[in-house]
Amino acid sequence: MISILDYGMGNTRSVLNAFNLLGEKCIITNKRSDIIKSEVIVLPGVGAFSEGMANIKQNGLFEILNEEVIDKKKPYLGICLGLEFLAKNSLEGGFCEGLGWLDGEVRQIEISKDESKVPHMGWNDTNVILNDGIYSGIKEPSFYYLHSYYLHLKNKDKQYISGECSYGNSKITSSIEKNNIFAVQFHPEKSQSVGIRLLQNFLIRVRENVKE
Repeated sequence: MISILDYGMGNTRSVLNAFNLLGEKCIITNKRSDIIKSEVIVLPGVGAFSEGMANIKQNGLFEILNEEVIDKKKPYLGICLGLEFLAKNSLEGGFCEGLGWLDGEVRQIEISKDESKVPHMGWNDTNVILNDGIYSGIKEPSFYYLHSYYLHLKNKDKQYISGECSYGNSKITSSIEKNNIFAVQFHPEKSQSVGIRLLQNFLIRVRENVKE
């Protein structure tokens, strides 16, 4: 079973529908008992970083995420805010601490002098760095984005970037793959067939890791 975490800011229903297309059993929940029993944790989200982290803590999910994903190595997929939360902190609306699973911070997208606007909204091509992971078999990696901030990784944690895209003056971390932790800035559930293929690749990858 896949637990899609509900903390009041996620597009949980569309994510559930996307996994249902793959024949997966999913539940939208914030209950510890459900999350502990699940095979995979998915954390979607749209909106402000600080509000999202506050909601995660108020729902008791901060501790559960650390226990299940970091301590027990349960597979995790973050979508949009679910990727940004991996950072040590965000600068959106002032300083706010994140989950701290990666050495990085969330910064505002820098706009160039051309016609780029914030938010970064719509389809954008992704430069695939790791071909045999979640992008396996995807020949045209274009995905749907909707965000104004992005994850800037530092030092050795840059090695976990599996895809990037450019927008304005910013090189955006499109995806992360680190052991049992996967995350994407774009919305696979809104990216039509290519997004569904990516979700399928994610499940294949984590289930292969479990067998190993």
